[in-house]
Amino acid sequence: MLKIYNTGSNKKEKFVPMKKGKVGMYTCGMTVYDFAHIGHGRKYVGDDILRRILEWSGYDVKHVQNVTDVGHLSSDEDEGEDKMEKGAIKFGKTVWDVAEFFTDHFFTSMDALNIERPHIICKATDHIPEQIGLVQTLIKKGFAYDTPEAVYFDIDSFKAYGRLFRQKLDDKKTAVRAEVQTGEYKKNPHDFALWFKRVGHFSNHTMYWASPWGDGFPGWHIECSAMSMKYLGETFDIHTGGIDHIPVHHTNEIAQSEAATGKPLAHFWVHHAFLTVNGIKMAKSLGNFITIEEIIKKGYDPLELRFFYLSAHYRQQLNFTWEALDGAKAGYKNLCNLVQTIREKKQDAVIRSKISTHLSDLLTSVTQQFSDAVSDDMNMPKAMAVFFDFLKRVKTEKDLSARDYLAIYDEILRFDTVFGLRVNRPDLKTFEVPSDIQILANEREKARKSKKWAESDRLRDEITSRGFVVEDTANGSTIRPV
Repeated sequence: MLKIYNTGSNKKEKFVPMKKGKVGMYTCGMTVYDFAHIGHGRKYVGDDILRRILEWSGYDVKHVQNVTDVGHLSSDEDEGEDKMEKGAIKFGKTVWDVAEFFTDHFFTSMDALNIERPHIICKATDHIPEQIGLVQTLIKKGFAYDTPEAVYFDIDSFKAYGRLFRQKLDDKKTAVRAEVQTGEYKKNPHDFALWFKRVGHFSNHTMYWASPWGDGFPGWHIECSAMSMKYLGETFDIHTGGIDHIPVHHTNEIAQSEAATGKPLAHFWVHHAFLTVNGIKMAKSLGNFITIEEIIKKGYDPLELRFFYLSAHYRQQLNFTWEALDGAKAGYKNLCNLVQTIREKKQDAVIRSKISTHLSDLLTSVTQQFSDAVSDDMNMPKAMAVFFDFLKRVKTEKDLSARDYLAIYDEILRFDTVFGLRVNRPDLKTFEVPSDIQILANEREKARKSKKWAESDRLRDEITSRGFVVEDTANGSTIRPV
């Protein structure tokens, strides 16, 4: 039974698709005005894990993801300049060149993390007619109004506005910066733009299209409503995004979509927590972002970064440090080496006609534990712990045949269809003891010499929980992967 935490209801719910065996899933994509960074990587690995778990559970998933290449202002509200125009100035290119370059960069970066590409990738600039049509519907139904500067959504006309973020509208803060533009013609300061006109602040905007209200360009929020409904229908199963999308972008998406159709936009809303760097939110505005290229240049494999992402639940904030990535690097190599050992053993072992009864029972038990973990709101840390424990037990099993090892290896590859770690790689032959594990081992050795046995046992258990085993010999202690 797959359960997913639904931001819309603020609780974990049993997942039941609208159509038996099929899932429609929309993921908010990147605004392509600058480089993708490892904070984006965490969010999109989370989406990838969700899709993989759905497929593991037997669903046929239709995955749609947008590319925002116009209309997203420097504030998520209707303030500042268009980020695409900002990127064009920063890099000395046209907005069209910026969009193409950073769209390619984004997907190349996500490919490096072994993220499966969406089945449909839709660009905002390719769907202007659909967005104009949706704005026309909202005006006709009395949910939007035309002004000399923009067409705005009238939030007072939609009584359920703000349902997703569970705040009173009066508590919602918009004027957080001195340069905020209030919108001279807004009926309510919280009304949001559906279509910006090429006047005033935007009179020189280089991306514009003809519309019933004059030349201009769409607001940020309207694109996701228009494109998600085009490809998945007026109501679909799952909509994902970052937690920063909740108070503005997704709130506005829900309002305009449901006002237009009278139907819920999505049954499940899934939001991913932030990745921080040394405890500070990673953001382009702060200049503290790290790209996948930087990870590679420093000698790390992008899949080691993916391994690092899986160390925390997707709804928990995860802090990036280079020391933490060192630990993930060692853990990932240890995992691949252990899988390689099992692959070699299945070639050398004695062939039997069928797997042993004991192993069959073990595989059944482990598969159930793994399924329970991934089905419990994508609990990947728990699933990884089950996986490591399974490999540890296999390593201690005696008299396994080639057929036994083949069954074990097949199960490992099945688990990895969810992890996406490519653990059957033959190119990782060495393992390193990460510094934090070595520190724990040194502390344990001191405890042993001081005959503090309870402390020694506690430290051994902590080391084991991180995927390593301490072996005491006459010549001292050694550390090896499970």
